[in-house]
Amino acid sequence: MCLFISSLMISFACNENKTNRKLTSVAAIIPEITSPTLKDSLAINSQPIASSPIQYDTTKKYIYLTFDDGPQHGTTACVETIKKEQIKATFFMIGNQVNDVFLKKLVTSIRNDYPQILLANHSYTHANNKYVYFYHHPNMAFNDFMEAQETMHVPFKIIRLPGNSAWINAVSMKASPLVKPVCSMLDSVGYNVIGWDVEWSFNHKNANPIQTPETMLQLVNNAFEKNYTHTKNHLVILTHDRMFRNANFTDSLQKFIGLLKQNPNYVFETVDHYPNLKKPL
Repeated sequence: MCLFISSLMISFACNENKTNRKLTSVAAIIPEITSPTLKDSLAINSQPIASSPIQYDTTKKYIYLTFDDGPQHGTTACVETIKKEQIKATFFMIGNQVNDVFLKKLVTSIRNDYPQILLANHSYTHANNKYVYFYHHPNMAFNDFMEAQETMHVPFKIIRLPGNSAWINAVSMKASPLVKPVCSMLDSVGYNVIGWDVEWSFNHKNANPIQTPETMLQLVNNAFEKNYTHTKNHLVILTHDRMFRNANFTDSLQKFIGLLKQNPNYVFETVDHYPNLKKPL
């Protein structure tokens, strides 16, 4: 965790359902570096990244492991685990948390680690965790996503809504009445929206994972077997970076990945390769 102060225990109170507590940024506690030269050298890379289409193997089942709410305490551990295990994963990140030179560097490294790791849009403010208000003002919500896209130089038009599992691709839209207005706006300008099929839940008091790696494996296997997925043979797993901030829980993430890798029919991919996404403009 070289980018973070290891002795600090930061609570990121981001209840994906009902809480109104405001998400805390790591950047608020890391000293600002004011050197213009250093800041310029760590500016978020805006060079284009190209996604190559893949050929799906009908004998395989595709897993899209995703991490929400970074950059935050735990992001580095997740990135290092993904690289160590040599799999692919996607990080849905929040724009207003990228307000410190160290966090800019972290986001830059994630963006530049494509195709192993994908940076995606999880809004600028995370709705300040006031989801009903946020989605009842679709113009405001739309602009929030656009600000995140520009701030982080997100390479593709791929979004995950805060606090809501909705789906938009080239052939369909699945959205609740609450979020459908902003989804329609995003759809009209070429955005894809990615929800999730299986969630690794966490305790909202201490951010620790609830399910064991073995239980998560059972959930994944069951979802595939019973076709409890948005797209057959393609499964999106939702986790949050902060769940794995401590070494023992980082080990849980690594163990879960190891269990999935034991199945030769499971393939890890980034969400830009999810079926039927709109082509980049």
